[in-house]
Amino acid sequence: MKDFVLIGAAGFIAPRHLKAIKETGNRVVAALDKFDSVGIMDSYFPEASFFVEFERFDRHIEKLKRTGKQIDYLSICSPNYLHDSHIRFGLRHGASVICEKPLVLNPWNVEALDQLQQETGKNVYNILQLRLHPDIIALKEKVAKADPSKIFDVDLAYITSRGNWYFTSWKGDIVKSGGIATNIGIHFFDMLIWIFGKVKQNIIHVHTHDRAAGFLQLERARVRWFLSINEDTLPPAVKEKGQRTFRSLTMEGVEIEFSDGFKDLHTKSYESILQGNGFNLTEALPSIELVHDIRTQAPIGLKGDFHPFAGKPLATHPFAL
Repeated sequence: MKDFVLIGAAGFIAPRHLKAIKETGNRVVAALDKFDSVGIMDSYFPEASFFVEFERFDRHIEKLKRTGKQIDYLSICSPNYLHDSHIRFGLRHGASVICEKPLVLNPWNVEALDQLQQETGKNVYNILQLRLHPDIIALKEKVAKADPSKIFDVDLAYITSRGNWYFTSWKGDIVKSGGIATNIGIHFFDMLIWIFGKVKQNIIHVHTHDRAAGFLQLERARVRWFLSINEDTLPPAVKEKGQRTFRSLTMEGVEIEFSDGFKDLHTKSYESILQGNGFNLTEALPSIELVHDIRTQAPIGLKGDFHPFAGKPLATHPFAL
């Protein structure tokens, strides 16, 4: 049994980590979140110490170390902009780190973390659960078996409607979240690079407070992509059903279905890490470089080969960029 500590216990994604730690036969001994709405802990590790102040949490971890109770892993579910600092905290305390995506916001942070990894002898792992999805694995195998000269035409659209709260939270602050492409898109970009190879060209057509769209030339694919948190961008048929989320991946005009199969992917991720595998800094870097480029690149507008959804009317918002 390994001892875990968790930062970000009140967040949306934390229950998946708690479940994964429990299902792999391990335990959380301490958790931190500045918000105290963490009743979910009772379903998994009610005996874990809980802190709302980082200073007291830090002191508790030091106390555990002095009494011979070394922490094995730190799991990070905190806001994106805090990941780099929290990863460093874990490594300095002699723990390997399991971090939600995005691992960090800036590519140069990865090199610095790698140096600290080498100094401490501990490892940093990124949760990239789409790489473990059976349908995505099957797609990668299909592409690998195809004619090596074949360049696939791919369209990706992901719309996950968010209310006004989003723009008041840290997620609506591009400095803290990295913007739409980073916050809701990085796992899709990692998936595309993993399947179709390195980025050769990156063009941004639209990038606003509530959506982003662009074109990627990868080694084995031409990708038109669209991401949005605005429900007005949902296809009419989806809105009529009362649904607020839309996900579509097509290759050569054929829909790639991967709506199911997400239930246990975090547990599978933990199993892989605990077996000495997992996705490391090197594997996480390409998608971090891509979303940083998207964030810092000026959009060219609706020119060239853009995703059909990119032409939908822009809505104004008081918190718009």
